[in-house]
Amino acid sequence: MDTGNTFLKSQIDNAVVQHETFLKALEAHEVEADDPRFTNLCARHLPHMRNHQRMLAEYQSQLGGSSIVKSVIGSAANIVRDLADAAHESDYLRLVGDIVMSDQAEDAFKTFREAGKMMGNRTLQEIGDIGERHHDAYAKEANRLVQHMFVERVQGVDGVDGLVRKSAFTDLDATI
Repeated sequence: MDTGNTFLKSQIDNAVVQHETFLKALEAHEVEADDPRFTNLCARHLPHMRNHQRMLAEYQSQLGGSSIVKSVIGSAANIVRDLADAAHESDYLRLVGDIVMSDQAEDAFKTFREAGKMMGNRTLQEIGDIGERHHDAYAKEANRLVQHMFVERVQGVDGVDGLVRKSAFTDLDATI
């Protein structure tokens, strides 16, 4: 296993690739979503996610990051498009996938924040702090939306077709 700066570079390289994959998914879902709530969620959070990607890429450059990452990012973007096509049947499934990717990024940012504090690496700490806060905010909103989508599907209400939405608390019976 790598140690020192080699380890730090590899972890930043991994974060760049992972976060770029999430960013590309949000960009695709903003355009492809049938549910306007999902479109709006993506639109609200894309500026923050683009900023995180910029911060990670700048830090990667300062560290002398890997040139392989650019080709991996291209491959990751293709995988995201393939996954988006495969999950086209449902905004619900796309959003669940986005939440998983965001959680992974949030964990990395938390690690960067805390490790930056312990090592006295202010840049790593700030990247981690900003990224963790924004991913936490995204997760809260995304989880609320996915919960509403879940309830709407269980109740047979389609949030896209313009049918009147029932409250998330209506007709729920935990004994079913």
